[in-house]
Amino acid sequence: MIRPGPRNLITDVAGLRVGNAQEDRIKTGATVLLGDRPFTAAVHVMGGAPGTRETDLLAPDKTVQEADALVLSGGSAFGLDAASGVADALRTQGRGFRVGNQTVPIVPGAILFDLINGGDKDWPENPYKRLGSEALGNASDNFALGSHGAGTGALIADLKGGLGSASATWNGYTVGALVAVNALGRVTVGDSRHFWAAPFEMAGEFGGLGPAPSFDPTEVPPLKGGDARNTTIAIVATDAALTQAQATRMAVAAHDGMARAIYPSHTPMDGDLVFAAATGARVLADPVATPLMLGHLAALCLARAIARGVHAATPAPGDPQPCWSARR
Repeated sequence: MIRPGPRNLITDVAGLRVGNAQEDRIKTGATVLLGDRPFTAAVHVMGGAPGTRETDLLAPDKTVQEADALVLSGGSAFGLDAASGVADALRTQGRGFRVGNQTVPIVPGAILFDLINGGDKDWPENPYKRLGSEALGNASDNFALGSHGAGTGALIADLKGGLGSASATWNGYTVGALVAVNALGRVTVGDSRHFWAAPFEMAGEFGGLGPAPSFDPTEVPPLKGGDARNTTIAIVATDAALTQAQATRMAVAAHDGMARAIYPSHTPMDGDLVFAAATGARVLADPVATPLMLGHLAALCLARAIARGVHAATPAPGDPQPCWSARR
């Protein structure tokens, strides 16, 4: 039986914490996933317009196999500096990859485009390094969804986006997802309140409306815009002991959840990306069947997390899009 974890958050994976920081005036923010200790990390990119930091080192053939933290941020290329703030703070804590007498924190990150969302972007100094450090300082087992952290200024085709999370337990394993939803496409069917992810909903976690009663496959879906103003960035995590190659396969499988929840997804104008994190607390019961099931759970959690992020979004002055809660 597959069930949500007790918090229905990625932090149901023991040893992981999440912190948010944001600037409501700018309509942007950053989110950090932190491990109690370094965790196996991997990544897979399917969008055509990604913005990333230190993702090359997450390939299975590279020297470094573990990360200290993962960062999701708004701000487009400016937001990559959020990971620098996290790295600086971790270094003061003595955390990182040891090289001689030096410690280098491993902090991969990804960004979404939220520079045209109604916020005041005329900042005198890039705020993202500070936001990254603040998000790290706020890391906790519990954290807010919707218009918080990296989801603060997120938009989708017809609604506000947001920060979402969900978890699932199965046979003693836990899998969770964390996502900032800023997609080119839609997460609801047509003009309805019904989510594309509705068939995978658990315990009414995003409204309990069920699937849409009808869908016209000949309809061309309206999109947010024709340039790179988008991107859905996510992390899936598990307490299983995975190699970096196995974690990469979990990230690949998780993209199915993105495709189930966003219509369309993985477009040339989205930088759709999934990080994977494995804490290694539980050995694999079966080297073939267990990783397969973990990939399925990752896709399930990510689809649900996407819907939860949009469902939880809240209105703010100057928003160019309404929230899901305002749709009737």
